Amino acid sequence: EIPLRLVGSEMCIRDRIKGVTILAKQYKNYVNGEWKTSENSITIYAPANGEELGSVPAMSQAEVDEVYAAAKAALPAWRALSYAERAAYLHKAADILERDAEKIGQVLSKEISKGLKSAIGEVVRTAEIIHYAAEEGLRLEGEVLEGGAFDAGSKKKIAVVRREPVGLVLAISPFNYPVNLAGSKIAPALIAGDVVAFKPPTQGSISGLLLVEAFVEAGIPAGVLNSITGRGSVIGDYIVEHKAVDFINFTGSTPVGENIGRLAAMRPVMLELGGKDAAIVLEDADLDLTAKNIVAGAFDYSGQRCTAIKRVLVMDSVADELVEKVTALVGNITVGMPEESASVTPLIDTKAADFVQGLIDDAVEQGATAKTELKREGNLIYPAVFDHVTTDMRLAWEEPFGPVLPFIRVSSVEEAIKISNESEFGLQGAVFTQDYPRAFAIAEQLEVGTVHINNKTQRGTDNFPFLGVKGSGAGTQGVKYSIEAMTRVKSTVFDISDY
Repeated sequence: EIPLRLVGSEMCIRDRIKGVTILAKQYKNYVNGEWKTSENSITIYAPANGEELGSVPAMSQAEVDEVYAAAKAALPAWRALSYAERAAYLHKAADILERDAEKIGQVLSKEISKGLKSAIGEVVRTAEIIHYAAEEGLRLEGEVLEGGAFDAGSKKKIAVVRREPVGLVLAISPFNYPVNLAGSKIAPALIAGDVVAFKPPTQGSISGLLLVEAFVEAGIPAGVLNSITGRGSVIGDYIVEHKAVDFINFTGSTPVGENIGRLAAMRPVMLELGGKDAAIVLEDADLDLTAKNIVAGAFDYSGQRCTAIKRVLVMDSVADELVEKVTALVGNITVGMPEESASVTPLIDTKAADFVQGLIDDAVEQGATAKTELKREGNLIYPAVFDHVTTDMRLAWEEPFGPVLPFIRVSSVEEAIKISNESEFGLQGAVFTQDYPRAFAIAEQLEVGTVHINNKTQRGTDNFPFLGVKGSGAGTQGVKYSIEAMTRVKSTVFDISDY
């Protein structure tokens, strides 16, 4: 008989074979106040070294129905709480995350091949977002409107306008920030009075379940927050098209986001998708500052960020100097394993590494100049910088989600703007110049959600709006904006002349 020890979301199974103790972790989903396993499971391995990290349940469609039924049943009581009462749960969950940041960060680092220091920082930042969402919810306001603007007969009409929760929010986070981009969805929904079904990425699901554990320890009522793990082929479309879902909040690839948009039909969505963020560098830019920001923006976490700088559009007159400065800085980037807190680590899987390698091979075949040694060890691709990339190369347009940076030389600002705007994506952009009026004029013409001046493209701060246009998404994030998105306006009108 194998003794079992239940600890939160994981079931530890110990056995002895030939004197060796084996520890396997079978994580569970949190459904209607209980930790539950499923008949089938998915084994999670560390991308960097293949270490088995544990398994998560592979839910069936019937189990998804159970999640949604529990959430719907919990909605009336949760929405009836005051903002202050809901905020108390969020603050406590955030405190627990801060307490356990190192423990969760160690798991996160292994599971998604992220530098340990950055992984711990992701957990801490998530706690900060949850705290902020709790406080921002307390400031959510309605309004009272008086009639009479259109005709004299309506001047005694008064509308009381309030915000109400949309209902059941399906929150789907990506592999690259499975905790942070879960917290930024879950916390605004909860403070707004919504209930949540949380689907972490398969690679990142253990970390996501540890986030749920913090809310459970905080005492979140049964059914208010539930988790879903499983295979996309079985439940991927099902969880989205299910009629119980009132709002879908997704971060991931553009093809998947487009499919979610189709399945959502008339229901509101918030989609944070891909990007091909361009840094435009003018003749008068501070090249040392520019190079520093470009390298950090392009290569942190191996470039596996939607907001990474993915191409540089540089004026030809300063291109030689900038390319050399960037190449020199890239030589100092730490490359290695997650536990070493390296900036560039093995990519999330072989498929991702093969895709990046394909972009590199295409650039080489078409005559781009490699400024760094092109080196690959399994899923670990060393930082690659290419000069003289042209617009007929894949690297000029496709999102690599890896540590490769192309320089495209331009002869005018107009050409840079044109190339930037021809992308199917429109997430962010950056402009490097000491002429601020000119920078704002360029920013006004770029078809993106955010433009950074003399800084790298990046997410945050989290009270700022965050959005993409074109193939980069739909809806506006940022804590206040997310709360507003996951509520709906209700107007109650009465005529004071009746009293």
